[in-house]
Amino acid sequence: MPEEDDEPGLAVFPQTEQRETRVPLAWRDMRLDRALAIWLPERSRSQLQQLIDDGALRLDGAVCTQASRKLRLGQQLELELRPPDSLQAFVPEAMALAIVHEDEALMVIDKPAGLVVHPAAGNWSGTLMNGLLAHHAAAAQLPRAGIVHRLDKDTSGLMVVGKTASACQHLIAQLAARSVSREYLALCHGRWPGDLSIEAPIGRDPNQRTRMAVVAEAKGGKPARTDVSLLAATGLASALHCRLHTGRTHQIRVHCARQGHPLLADALYGGKPLAGMQRQALHAARLSLTHPVSGERLQWQSAPPPDFHQGAMQLGLPCALP
Repeated sequence: MPEEDDEPGLAVFPQTEQRETRVPLAWRDMRLDRALAIWLPERSRSQLQQLIDDGALRLDGAVCTQASRKLRLGQQLELELRPPDSLQAFVPEAMALAIVHEDEALMVIDKPAGLVVHPAAGNWSGTLMNGLLAHHAAAAQLPRAGIVHRLDKDTSGLMVVGKTASACQHLIAQLAARSVSREYLALCHGRWPGDLSIEAPIGRDPNQRTRMAVVAEAKGGKPARTDVSLLAATGLASALHCRLHTGRTHQIRVHCARQGHPLLADALYGGKPLAGMQRQALHAARLSLTHPVSGERLQWQSAPPPDFHQGAMQLGLPCALP
């Protein structure tokens, strides 16, 4: 997947089992979490912390949830070793997928707002990847079940998924070459100044790791360009047509906020709920690409979902692509 980390390996863990040991001399006065890391090197620090938090560890027969607890020689440790939550990421889950197009090479899905695309901490199940694993068997043999690009959880609209290894490689190459056209509709606060081509590098916000920000390339930012056209504006809000030239995380949201016009209800970047919008007012409305097998140029379009449509109508703004 372009501009994303490599697919993590899938460690194989048994079902829940009981482990026990006594604190040896080498662990005396050691923090509990450090001792567990030595005892169970196959588990990550976060997985061990989760076991402690979940009350899976007993120290001398009593549940201990204090990771910093200092150990004494000869104490008894008993652990209910459970499979990590992350294993749920690779479990097929049947779900209704809004499939706009499907053939032997690819699928185009109209993703609803609220659906997480790829599993991560806090969302190990109920994701699009779980649904794809249930939808077709070959997805289990593909990195990320064929997901080659993502939409944020609360962004709705079109995204393409590869169904074969060769199709995934072809689609990734198109994304890297910027020959996949991705157009969005957005509603932002205030009166947008006019048509703009925003070029500002994006990287992880050094002050808040859950956010992205405009960050100089010398400090790790990656080039990012968004073309934004004004469709209409009122005193409260504007309707925008956004075209991506790069695909950085939260790109449109960051670029609009940088201009002083965050998207409606985009709390992470300063947006406020308005006209019924309770999630960022962003919809992937048009997708165009070259079919990896036929070579035909294809295009799909998606109307905004009800919350977006109703919010735009309440504000007296259009909600259709030009």
